[in-house]
Amino acid sequence: MIKKYVSIALVVIMCAWLVACGSAPASSGAIGSAGGLAGSTAEESGSAAAGDDKAESGSAGAAGSGDEADSGDESADDGDDFRIGIVTGSYAQSEDDRRGAEAFQEKYGEDSVTLAIYPDNFTEEEETTIQIMVNLAEDPKIKAIIVNQAVDGTTEAFRRIKEIRPDILCIAGEAYEDFADIGETADLVVNSDFVARGYLMIRSAHELGCDTFVHISFPRHLSYETVARQVAIMKAACDEFGMEFAMEEAPDPTTEVGVPGAQQFIADHVAEWVDKYGEKTAFFCTNDAHTEPLIRGLLEHGGYFIEADLPSPLMGYPGALDLDLNSQSGDFEKITETIEDAIVDGGGAGRFGTWTYSYGYTVSAGLAEHARRVILGESELTNINDLAEAYGVFSPGAEWNGSNYTDAATGTRSDNTFLIYQDTYIFGDPGHYMGSTQVEVPEEYFTIQ
Repeated sequence: MIKKYVSIALVVIMCAWLVACGSAPASSGAIGSAGGLAGSTAEESGSAAAGDDKAESGSAGAAGSGDEADSGDESADDGDDFRIGIVTGSYAQSEDDRRGAEAFQEKYGEDSVTLAIYPDNFTEEEETTIQIMVNLAEDPKIKAIIVNQAVDGTTEAFRRIKEIRPDILCIAGEAYEDFADIGETADLVVNSDFVARGYLMIRSAHELGCDTFVHISFPRHLSYETVARQVAIMKAACDEFGMEFAMEEAPDPTTEVGVPGAQQFIADHVAEWVDKYGEKTAFFCTNDAHTEPLIRGLLEHGGYFIEADLPSPLMGYPGALDLDLNSQSGDFEKITETIEDAIVDGGGAGRFGTWTYSYGYTVSAGLAEHARRVILGESELTNINDLAEAYGVFSPGAEWNGSNYTDAATGTRSDNTFLIYQDTYIFGDPGHYMGSTQVEVPEEYFTIQ
């Protein structure tokens, strides 16, 4: 059973951290569940956006450009006459993102929250994706639009929205497009910390006794600068810890093979990869559709899985372990405990990890909560303490770490783009946290390209 995670006390971020800009790294710290930063670590930086696909395709029907959005007709709660729109992928594409949006809607009501879904094959239906987002702005009561994940086309959608409704807050969660571009049209951008996590996943694998780390991806993902930079960071970290770094290519689920073909490829190759690299190897994949068969195969054949690309106890584990968690929906502590029991029973204690609260779920609900508080005048849009407090509503007890994004090439620090991550939990008997949010990432990793 997992340990009760203790929240870190809220402290005030130094003003210089919020306003300073230049080539020197800015400090960052652990974001406690109550909101705010505690402690300090090296500063996150990077050079471009794009981000990691979260289950890039699926079979569920996607929303079109009008009738498919779930919406209400009345004012927000407490008599506040506005609505918030949340756009996510479908259940098949990114279930956690969608569940988080639904959790926010359940909290505040359908009259106050409008939900929409972009197409599963968003890479081929970019104009439809854009129109779905823009259509939300036609509702005069919409005051904020959150897109999670902010797939290709979000920058253009936000540009069009601002042209007709400059009053609407446009917020991007897990942006795929270049930070410099989407940062110009979005009011706020929040991404998983591809820089710090590139180092921390290798460090965790080393501490668990691994001697090799295998990165599984495909050309489209590797063309994203965030993914390419993370690969370079992982390679450097492996050198530091005396580990071997290797790469394997798997099919892109958005191509003609689809999700079934991509998953079958992983299932067919896990045993071969474990035999090739050894049981002391940690495996990582950049696409969510690959995660379930990878976990299933590693549990059967050996090997380690530190965490998913966009971590969650629901990412890959229920399917890999054949678990029905519907009765535990929204109770992440119970979900994590149930998965942990199954991992231990399957002989995987100490080899599999996650974040105890879903990243995608928290981003959808947390960004919407933050937008609501900003609209009501209770929070400041680009105050990371306020952002952390909003995330804490939907991840009580979890610890986060984050900072402003800094372009490694120019040293310019963005005041509206943040990189964040949660501590890593390793399933076991008992399980344990790796303490990742308290680790100081060496500064040199933030300039690796």
